[in-house]
Order: sequence, then C-alpha cells, then structure tokens
Amino acid sequence: MTVAVRSFAKINLGLYIGAARADGFHELRTVYQTIALHDLIRVSVVRGSGIEILCKDPRVPLDSSNTCWRMAERVMEELGAQGRVRIEIEKRLPVRGGLGAASSNAVATMIALERALKKKLSGVARLRIAAEVGSDLPLFLVGGTVLGVGRGEEVYPLADLASVGMVIVTPEVGVSTARAFADWDALVARGAELRSAGTGQSPVTTRPDTQLTGAECSDRLVEVGRALSAWLSGLTSGYPNTGASAKGGSRAGNLLSDLVRTGIENDFEKVVFPKYPELRDIKGALERAGSRYASLSGSGSTLYGLFRSAAEAAKAAGRLRKQGVKAVATSTLTRRQYWKRILD
Repeated sequence: MTVAVRSFAKINLGLYIGAARADGFHELRTVYQTIALHDLIRVSVVRGSGIEILCKDPRVPLDSSNTCWRMAERVMEELGAQGRVRIEIEKRLPVRGGLGAASSNAVATMIALERALKKKLSGVARLRIAAEVGSDLPLFLVGGTVLGVGRGEEVYPLADLASVGMVIVTPEVGVSTARAFADWDALVARGAELRSAGTGQSPVTTRPDTQLTGAECSDRLVEVGRALSAWLSGLTSGYPNTGASAKGGSRAGNLLSDLVRTGIENDFEKVVFPKYPELRDIKGALERAGSRYASLSGSGSTLYGLFRSAAEAAKAAGRLRKQGVKAVATSTLTRRQYWKRILD
C-alpha cells in the first residue's frame, strides 16, 4: 500500500538568534506558522531491505544525507519493522528556501510510514526522533502556530492565529543556513550593536501561552512577546481567539498592526540582505504591493508578506509577477486545518 501525505511549509514570525551554545547550535526564539503550500510525499513498504528515495528534482539528495532517509531508518528501528522503504518526493516547495521543506518532508515520511506499516509511534518517540533528525522537525508534529526555543526543536503549541492571506516569493537564490549563522557570529564578534541587550540568553522557563519571552530578554523581544501574547489571549480585540472578525477590524488586521508596531523581525536579515541585496529589494516590493508585514523566512531565500485579506494577497501576487517576481498567493494554516489537509 502506498500512503500519500502533504508536506506543508512553514514561515517564521520573527526569529531571534542568541548566543552560540557548547554543542555548536545557537539559542533561538521564533514563532513558527504552518502555511498552505506543500510538497507531496508517497511512502510504501515492500519485501526486502533498505531505503529508496525517488525525486525528479536534481537538487534533492537521494542518499542517507536526505532527512527522509534518516527519518525512515529511525522509524523502522523504533518500530522493529522490516521491509524495503520506498519514498517518492514530489517537489513543489523550493530547496534551501527557508520554508522548512526538508524537515516537513521528513515528518511527512514518518506519518506515511506509520500508516503504511499500520503501527504507531508514541507521542514521546515521535518528538524525540524528530528532534534527533533536525532542529525544526518537531514543529511539523504540532502544526498551526508554534513557539520554538532552544535550537528550535523545543516547541510549544500556541493558540492559533486566524488564517491570514499571504504572498510567498521564492527567488532563484540558495542561502546556506550554516553560512548565515557563521556570518551572524562574525558580525557579533565585530561588536555590532544588534540589539539593546547582550546576545547571551537563558532558556525560556515561563508558560508560552501567557508570555513568550522572559524578563531577561531584550526590550524588543519583551515587547514582541507581550503583543503576541495579548493577541493570542484574545485581549487585543476583546474577543476570544476563534478566528472570527472582531469589532473595529479583523483579527488578522489586529495581528498585523501589532507586528508592525513592535518591530518583530528576523535577525538573519542583518547578514543575508547585505550579501543578497536582491532579497532586500523583494521585501520592499512586498511592502509597496500592500503587505502589512513582510519578512525573510528562516535564513531565506524565501520572503513572505501578510495581507489583510486573501483578495489583497491575490492582487499583490499578480502585481509582483508582472514585475518579474516569482510570487504566489496562499494562506496560513491553523492547527485544525493542517491536520485535516495533511492526508492526500
């Protein structure tokens, strides 16, 4: 039996890079948000042994360096299963684009493999294996709006943001995440004034559903945390977080206003934009097209803009395409939408 699973992408609503850790990773703070764009993963298990990956995109590795391969190895071992695993990856998302495609592919492989084998991992085993394979895999076991801390693998489900119209731009530029982190470290070492507080951060210990950042974080992050926490708690508009419109404007509009007001940002922009000025230009184009909030996703090269409505997003995407920009209109996915749509 072949099992097909949609492998949805993510964006980052802000990304704060903290100090380098002893294990070589950095302390991170981010809010992940799943979106409707996706790859398609098909998995089957037949007689034999080993793992086979098929993909028409030449940029996708077909060996053990592929996260899907590593995921399949760990799942088969954890479940004590035997057989030859065949994984077909239908690419629709950019490779090395900042949308978490490889990580999402791996989690989709896990879900499909469980169904193909008719065996289930425990929730604890799922998260453990996901974190072992990669830093941002666990978010795809939650979906919707997710707080990420640690190196990004420690995740907390947040009250969902209402579905928001958005435009995704995928430039023909590949940004290396490892290189971006190295550039960030070099910039910090040069003593650049990147934030009002120091780069050293202690782990988040507060409840993520009431406060996203601790008092020891920078003033900017505290303000961002307060604004998002208030929005998530339904305090911004005075209405519960149901996704319905509130008096005086939509919840999406309230969120976008808060993002703009607090200055939430992606720290990678400080090192990626100088190296790839065309990406900074695209962010400006998104803003001129009417985006209420635009940002790099992850380390890039994908950028996104959030709009007040799906109609505004569609109009902006058309306008950008006429300018030669590879843009597509889509929307964010709530947790319920994510899990409802994940099976093909």
